Amino acid sequence: MRIEDEFVVVAPLDRVWEYLLDVEKIAPCAPGAELTEVVDDRTWKGKVNVKVGPVSMSFAGTVSLQERDDAAHRAVLKADGREQRGKGAASAIVTSRLESVEEGTRVVIETDLTISGAAAQYGRGMMGDVSKRLTNEFAKCLQASMAADSAQADSPRTSTDAAPEVSGGAAPPVVPRPQAKPVKGFRLAVWALWRAIVRAFKRLFGRGAA
Repeated sequence: MRIEDEFVVVAPLDRVWEYLLDVEKIAPCAPGAELTEVVDDRTWKGKVNVKVGPVSMSFAGTVSLQERDDAAHRAVLKADGREQRGKGAASAIVTSRLESVEEGTRVVIETDLTISGAAAQYGRGMMGDVSKRLTNEFAKCLQASMAADSAQADSPRTSTDAAPEVSGGAAPPVVPRPQAKPVKGFRLAVWALWRAIVRAFKRLFGRGAA
């Protein structure tokens, strides 16, 4: 199953590229995801919890960086995971590329997904809708997280020429990095179902007008 998504980040291309390569920074922005181990600078382990309607799934697996092209701002990730309480499995090749646009940076994500088990009962359309919703949540969190980092970098700091104060001096405020809320449960199922109904009507009226 091939799924394509894209979003725009209001920030320069080089900054977005550097940020997206920092897995420990972007992991909190992936809804339902948890980074559990940094194996090395190209391999990570984690968990992903997903709930669509009555089906709840928890996957544990490994993500590895297969390709990285800094000049073209293109990266390829390979992810493999298995359900922790079921027989399902999922694997994906995720290709991301960045390009400059007037608003900032466009991030294009192409996912070649293979999935088995309970989640396989959902068709391509519904899986695509769920992916789009998760991508939108990730994009919002990424933008907020980058803004928080910028605010932290720009916050007033005590002069390095002055002797450090033992007490009384206020430390620069720490701006908390946003974290994506899990997108799950009945709300996500209804949203995906509504998208499927809209597509069906479009196909129906499209044939009628032909």
